[in-house]
Amino acid sequence: MSTSIYQSSARVAAVNGQAADVPNTPSQGYRTWADALKDAVRDPYELCRLVGLPAHYAAGAVRAARDFSLFAPRGYIARMRPGDAHDPLLRQVLPLEDECAVSTGAETSAEFSKDPVGDRAATRSAGLLHKYRSRVLMVTTGACAVHCRYCFRRHFPYISGPRTPGDWAPALAEIAADSSLREVIFSGGDPLTLVDAHLAELAERLASIGHLRRLRVHTRLPIMIPERVTPELISWLRGTRLTPVFVIHANHAQELDARVAEALAELSDAGIPLLNQAVLLRGVNDTVQALVDLCERLVDLRVIPYYLHQLDRVTGAAHFEVPEAEGRRLIAALRRRVSGYAVPRYVREIAGRKSKTPLA
Repeated sequence: MSTSIYQSSARVAAVNGQAADVPNTPSQGYRTWADALKDAVRDPYELCRLVGLPAHYAAGAVRAARDFSLFAPRGYIARMRPGDAHDPLLRQVLPLEDECAVSTGAETSAEFSKDPVGDRAATRSAGLLHKYRSRVLMVTTGACAVHCRYCFRRHFPYISGPRTPGDWAPALAEIAADSSLREVIFSGGDPLTLVDAHLAELAERLASIGHLRRLRVHTRLPIMIPERVTPELISWLRGTRLTPVFVIHANHAQELDARVAEALAELSDAGIPLLNQAVLLRGVNDTVQALVDLCERLVDLRVIPYYLHQLDRVTGAAHFEVPEAEGRRLIAALRRRVSGYAVPRYVREIAGRKSKTPLA
């Protein structure tokens, strides 16, 4: 693929100076997903006005957003409860002055840091992380469709990652040289902020490596901007030799509205396995009922609840932490309320370990 795709694509604001590449092609919603990205809310005062909160919330958000800016799509904001400062969706995107406080968290067994999961130590070449046997992760972009306030990569040095197709040559060579690898994970940022032509080319180049079997895509786009699920996306996912696995990220049932359900149905109807990763977050989903509602809604939408992550202890997110003992209690209660296949694995990622650590 030539770099003209990058030159002709619309550029939108994103994290750490790296912007997303988005096409100007019609979406299946009321506007293009590119327009939805460009129209996302970046101003705390505008967010508070849209959800009916007093301006003093915005004043604190401005201070908290100096290091990690606000970025939230309007379609996502429309799912929030007006006037409710404790809305679980609003809490995920509104910067709070708690982010500026000393990181003490709910537990004190480990410090909060800018790299809590050991991404830097696991970097093998630009954009390529190798933590676990048989699979590697490609940090395809630093751009996202939303800036989640608990993001474990909010301090990641995206600026040093690949920016053109040619920049991936060292990573692809390393993957080709390691015959133990079976799976590649597209991550970020969010890989679906890139144009489908770029992603399709990466998938094609990976498919030419004989020992690879699967391609996993980690994304929050179908939740934030469901218009991102297009025929072009499904075409390259279905067209690769590699078995595609699609991992979405929803934390609360309120995120899964009718339009999101339609987008997920399109993926499922195309035969693409769907899994969900959630993070256990104080004030968002730290009740039994919230987890029951989330897991049952996911299963109804043909999405398997895969992981419930203990919060990664990233600097700025301590106010989201739920103690592990409380998390185990919640999972035990959830298991009594829903079918076994609807109970996610409750895990924590510990830097340097060769797999996720089960907590229940």
